[in-house]
Amino acid sequence: MPKIAPSATVDPKAELATDVEIGPGCYVGPQVRIGSGTVLMPNVTILGNTTIGSGNLFYPATVIGAAPQDLKYRGEATQLVIGDHNIFREGVTAHTGTEVAGGITQIGSHNQFQVGTHLAHDVAVGDHCILSNQVQVAGHVHIESHVTISGLVGIQQFVTIGRYSFITGMARCTMDAPPYMIYGYEGTIQGVNVKGLGRWGFEEESIQQLRDMFKKLFPRKSQATNHYNLRTLYGLLPAKKDDRNGAVSLARRLTEVEDSGHLDEHCRYLVEFLKRSIHNGVYGRYLESLRRDGNGERPSFYTAGGNGR
Repeated sequence: MPKIAPSATVDPKAELATDVEIGPGCYVGPQVRIGSGTVLMPNVTILGNTTIGSGNLFYPATVIGAAPQDLKYRGEATQLVIGDHNIFREGVTAHTGTEVAGGITQIGSHNQFQVGTHLAHDVAVGDHCILSNQVQVAGHVHIESHVTISGLVGIQQFVTIGRYSFITGMARCTMDAPPYMIYGYEGTIQGVNVKGLGRWGFEEESIQQLRDMFKKLFPRKSQATNHYNLRTLYGLLPAKKDDRNGAVSLARRLTEVEDSGHLDEHCRYLVEFLKRSIHNGVYGRYLESLRRDGNGERPSFYTAGGNGR
C-alpha cells in the first residue's frame, strides 16, 4: 500500500502506485494518478486531471494541476501530464491546459524545476531541462529538450526555446530562442552554447560546425555590443546604419548555407528553426502563427460588476 501520512488528505478516487509516498499536510485530488516511486514531501498539493509518472520528487509547497490563469477558461476537463524522474523544488506551480490549445500541459522526463518556477497552461517541456529559481513560463510556450534557463527569466506566450540552448539570467524571452545558442538579455545571441554541448556529449566536430554556422549566420561586424540582436534578425527593429546584417540578408544567408551542403543534423535543425521563426512566425514567434485563441470571453470579465454592467 502507498505510504500516506496521517495528516495527508487523499481522495479515495485518486490512483496511486503501491510504493508512492505522501508526506504530512499533502492534498491529492480525485482525478490524480501517480506512478511508482514518486514522493510528495510535506504540504504538496496535486489537483485537477493530473497524471504523474514514476520516480518524481515534489518538494514542500508545490501546487500541481491547478486551473489555468486564462480569462477564457470556463472549467473544461483539461489535463496536466508529467513524465518520469522530474524534480519539483519548493513553490513550483504547474497548471492544466485550455481547450483551445488541445487541453494538455505536457512535461517530459528528467527535468529539474527549481524554487518558484511557474509553468502556465498549455506549456510543453521536453526532457533533461533545468529551469532555475523563479523562471516564469507563460502560456503556450514550448521548451525543447536539454535546455538550461538561468534564474529570474520571463518567457512570453507562444515562444519556443530551442533545444540545447542556454538562457542567461534575467533575460526577457519575447522571441524564439535558436537551438544550440546562448540567448542573452533583450534578445541578443551571444554565441554557441559550447560548454553545454560538451556536457551533453557532442563531438568536437559537431560543435565546430555549429560555431562555423554561427559565424555565417550571425556576423558581428562593427556592432558595439559584439552580439547579434534577435529583434533585428526577426525584422522587428531596423538594422543600424553600420549594421548590414538585417532580416533580409539573414534569409539569404540561410539559403546560402543550405545550398553549401555538408550540414550535419544539428546544423540542419538550426536552419529549419530559424526559417520557421522568420518566415512563418509572428513577431519572431513561430507558435504565434498557430494560435487558435482570441479575446473570447474576456469582455465579460472586464464588464461584470463594473461600469459596463
